Amino acid sequence: MTTRITIRKPDDWHLHVRDDEMLRAVLPYTAKNFGRAILMPNLIPPVRTTADCIAYRQRVMAAIPPGSKFKPLMTCYLTDDTDPDDVERGFRDSVFTGVKLYPANATTNSAAGVTDYKKVMRVLERMEKIDMPFLMHGEVTDPDVDVFDREKVFIDRYLSQWIKQFPKLRFILEHLSSKDGVEFVKSAAPQVGGTITPYHMVQTRNDTLGHGLNPYMYVMPVIKTAKDRAALRKAATSGEACYFLGTDSAPHPYARKVAVHGVPGMFNAPVAIETYAKVFEEEGALDKLEAFASLNGPKHYRMPPNEETITLEKSPWTAPKEVKVAGPDERAIVYRGGQTIEWKVVG
Repeated sequence: MTTRITIRKPDDWHLHVRDDEMLRAVLPYTAKNFGRAILMPNLIPPVRTTADCIAYRQRVMAAIPPGSKFKPLMTCYLTDDTDPDDVERGFRDSVFTGVKLYPANATTNSAAGVTDYKKVMRVLERMEKIDMPFLMHGEVTDPDVDVFDREKVFIDRYLSQWIKQFPKLRFILEHLSSKDGVEFVKSAAPQVGGTITPYHMVQTRNDTLGHGLNPYMYVMPVIKTAKDRAALRKAATSGEACYFLGTDSAPHPYARKVAVHGVPGMFNAPVAIETYAKVFEEEGALDKLEAFASLNGPKHYRMPPNEETITLEKSPWTAPKEVKVAGPDERAIVYRGGQTIEWKVVG
């Protein structure tokens, strides 16, 4: 039985670190074990322009622990009136790594997102021309569509058409949550890649709804059925290059997370790579962890893999229940907090 593995340092291709005090509290957990991370632009106000992004990147750089080689990869928040010239300028100046689609009101801080896809076609045309990745929260928001079907309907109505309309545009369907999602990504690879979170491979909707309402398990896309979980685990551990690591770690102040109208997102950065290792071990696929965590993402983003390595060991430890954030009674609950974590980063 394997009890110790060394892999190239992984990257997180979907991460929320927020801003200000929350940023300073949570970023070190990612910088410790990951070489790079795609940072989401859904702040208040959003990171809409190159100028916004330069300012945000400066705040992120100031929050990186001294001596860390961690590199943030920044994204542009797509809106109905995003300027293609500004997007191209930001990309060519190595400010933006990609553009992120939030359908309006699909998830946390997405009110300024896209309301009419016809209005952003010029941006996608420009991105295809300059070979700039397109990151998507792939769900519809129509009130008549069941929340468990939003990913599938987005694929059927929009993404399946866009890949034909923009055959040279690289797409990333983020936080895959369904059997339909993983099957579509494989069918459309290598044009389309997909990220998979740790919690979508561990939980089912019973964890949210089956034993009393657990508001902490509320994420978007929502955690689905055991059949979907099995498909996600099979995809991630397959070694297929179209699937790669994206934690979607999303910290929130405690009061916002457990409110009557709580916000979606789980803060999993403190236990992320360790939880992926647990899943891969359970699936008998520890030999595929490096591809998923460290190689497939850079390949899709056309970047070199990290040269540094990390070592994980089968060595139980207890995850912190929460992370303190500067300010009166501020804290962010940790996914799997207080539980025994089977794997540990030891080098």
